Amino acid sequence: MDWRDEGALLSVRKHGETSAIIEVFTAEHGRHAGVVRGGVSRKLTPILQPGGQLDVCWRARLEEHIGSFTVEPIKSRALVLADRTALAGLNAMTALLGFALPERESHPVLYARTQSMLDLLGTNPAWPVAYLKWELALLDELGFGLDLESCAVTGRKEGLAYVSPKSGRAVSLEGAGEWADRLLPLPAELSGVGAGRLDDVLEGLITTGHFLTHGVAHALGNRPLPEARARLIDRLKRDAVAEI
Repeated sequence: MDWRDEGALLSVRKHGETSAIIEVFTAEHGRHAGVVRGGVSRKLTPILQPGGQLDVCWRARLEEHIGSFTVEPIKSRALVLADRTALAGLNAMTALLGFALPERESHPVLYARTQSMLDLLGTNPAWPVAYLKWELALLDELGFGLDLESCAVTGRKEGLAYVSPKSGRAVSLEGAGEWADRLLPLPAELSGVGAGRLDDVLEGLITTGHFLTHGVAHALGNRPLPEARARLIDRLKRDAVAEI
């Protein structure tokens, strides 16, 4: 069994004395693991950095085996190392993908969104808004997408201000009534508009975090979300304070 593809490196862990087991999110083969011989060597360590784009060739005797990778670098995303918040964003993305995606299942739409998002980190100051939209795309891909087009109560498209924590549908100020304090925030950034203020992005992450926890993580046996996401939120909160 063998194939060749390209993808973003999600994680690396040492295997034995000289090898490493890596996970990559590939264009055609989804999240896939394999052993890299000599993966902890001086030659390969700089290449095997999370977020880096790799050309990979996977081989195994049987399809169900973990198999082995040979890798070649395509693109380094080392620019994020100069920006602690962007690095936290990259770590949150790779951790969530490794946490949530089924193994060996192709997700071409999410893959394309992920590539665009990774390229924004450290290069475009508006990336936090794009990251929020990326979490929406991740939820949608996994079957927990939100319906933010119209109010679940009134059917109107105007005045949308909340999200139902149960249905994931938008709710307007008028439709919320006395239940407003039980609903999740719907900042403009979640709907694709807004000025990109970090406070609003953080509000949106409260909402996506709810569905990542009560939807995705619950479906995976109530596993806790990766700590990398919480660290990103802490960094964004610090930046939001500095923004004032």
